[in-house]
Amino acid sequence: MDAANEILYGYVGSLCEDLRNEYLIGPEFYANQNIKRGLRNADGTGVMAGVTRIGSVQGYYIEDGERLPMAGHLYYRGYDLLEIVEAHASEQTFGFEEVAYLLLMGKLPSAEQFDRFDTILSSARILPPDFTEDIILKAPSPNIMNQLARSVLALYSYDPTPDDMSIENLVRQSIELIGRFPVIAANAYAAKRHYYNGKSLYIHIPREHLSTSENFLRMIRKDKKYTREEALLLDMMLTLHAEHGGGNNSAFSCRVLSSTGTDSYSAIAAAVGSLKGPLHGGANAKVMDMFSDIKAHVGDIHDDDEITAYLNKILDGECGDGSGKLYGLGHAVYTVSDPRAVLIKKHAGDLAEIKGRSDEFTLLQNIERLGTDLVMKRKGLTLPVCANVDLYSGFVYSMLGIPEELYTPLFASARIAGWCAHRIEEIVSGGRIIRPAYRAAIKGTPYVPMSQR
Repeated sequence: MDAANEILYGYVGSLCEDLRNEYLIGPEFYANQNIKRGLRNADGTGVMAGVTRIGSVQGYYIEDGERLPMAGHLYYRGYDLLEIVEAHASEQTFGFEEVAYLLLMGKLPSAEQFDRFDTILSSARILPPDFTEDIILKAPSPNIMNQLARSVLALYSYDPTPDDMSIENLVRQSIELIGRFPVIAANAYAAKRHYYNGKSLYIHIPREHLSTSENFLRMIRKDKKYTREEALLLDMMLTLHAEHGGGNNSAFSCRVLSSTGTDSYSAIAAAVGSLKGPLHGGANAKVMDMFSDIKAHVGDIHDDDEITAYLNKILDGECGDGSGKLYGLGHAVYTVSDPRAVLIKKHAGDLAEIKGRSDEFTLLQNIERLGTDLVMKRKGLTLPVCANVDLYSGFVYSMLGIPEELYTPLFASARIAGWCAHRIEEIVSGGRIIRPAYRAAIKGTPYVPMSQR
């Protein structure tokens, strides 16, 4: 650290010794004033802030004013996600591109419509001339999500009509963003790997007529080799992550910015920044960090008492990242089950057996079984706590040989389809800037001139 930075850090440190108290608002204030902390009601339900036709998340039902648990369901434009995934699994076909069309256009495509869309999406994967060199390679980032957000903002300068709010232009921008996201993520990883980890630099150009998952595996691997089974599994992961309703933090962020009339790139960059957070999309990497820590400190993966003891240490903030959180357990909506986690768990078990990692899978299952009860007891919850999508997704990515730095960018490369649909819906139907109210937690104070302080 140079002298100027030492002075700055020292100065800031002196300023912040007691600063936390100036920003702290205790939870009792929210309760006393009946303020919806985190835009959530006291019973755990979300504050109704909008209407959407894009995605529907169901994890409980209301009867006589009481919230009751149910097996989770996720719908894309009214279609049950489980049915979509199972249909493609039975036919051994790729589903993400069809889902992207469904989310954007509101209906399932015919064979002719799909072929045309797939061709256009394939051509959209090619980044603008010199974009990789100028935006990614010349300014690499140690965090790929930050590079992704920056690259999205940079795309504004390469768009001939970036501020055109016509539905035709919004759909055009959406197709380009869906196509480009995985390419930017792969190239950003290549740059990070080279400049920060001292590895060889290789950039592979996406190939026409390959699916998103095939191209992604091909781009991140030096030898460009992958199996169809690997690509189909990654495609399922992308399909599961493509959309999750208007109330999830990143989609809501996108809608908030879109309500101001700002451009697509600004709105989508905000969604990327939201997804990066460890309480949102970044939780998949946090799960794997937590899992590695548990593996290192639990001697017997079949000993419930030993596992429970260590999970309690994590909840006490004594181990792990000190947050007191068991990542991958619990969800704001789902109670009995997260349908995405159910699907991933099934495939994770099959792949773990093939890869010789069944013991790790057993430990994850035990963390789920024991941890959900612990979280319920710690928080005094009456409704069930379930594993969420993040508990097993990182494990699947690791078995596919995908580096941890790419877990959340992969999430973004799927969710971009949902974000774009929500942006269009907000612009077409919203009509008003999203502007919730905040109550002041401090009383007016007379100003005192400096000479009298």
